[in-house]
Amino acid sequence: MAEKTTNLMAEKTTNQSKPRVLVADDEQVIANTLAIILNQAGFEARAVYSGEKAIDALDTFHPDMLISDVIMTGMTGIEAAILTRAKLPHCKILLFSGQAATADLLERARTQGHEFEILAKPVHPTDLLAKLRS
Repeated sequence: MAEKTTNLMAEKTTNQSKPRVLVADDEQVIANTLAIILNQAGFEARAVYSGEKAIDALDTFHPDMLISDVIMTGMTGIEAAILTRAKLPHCKILLFSGQAATADLLERARTQGHEFEILAKPVHPTDLLAKLRS
């Protein structure tokens, strides 16, 4: 029994040392694929499928980083990023988008004092991992 408890404690410690990444994209295949890639690369990643779900996950998951698509139905990735930064100021934020409308949304956020890094879709997994580790 003591050995089992020790193993569970060691497992918990190991999991806590992994950087936590929350992936938000309304295209479930993209969110799930990125989460799988990140989990295999040594992160603890979780996928959600909307900006609203990303905000809901902040209280229970406490990510070190939010990776979000910009253009999503409902809450945009920029709105989710702004709320995330307000709730978790040390959470790193990386946005990605394949749509031209993103520039207008980013400019509007900049005028309100919010600066976010953005990657163009499709993003290659090695590029994403390099960005996360930097």
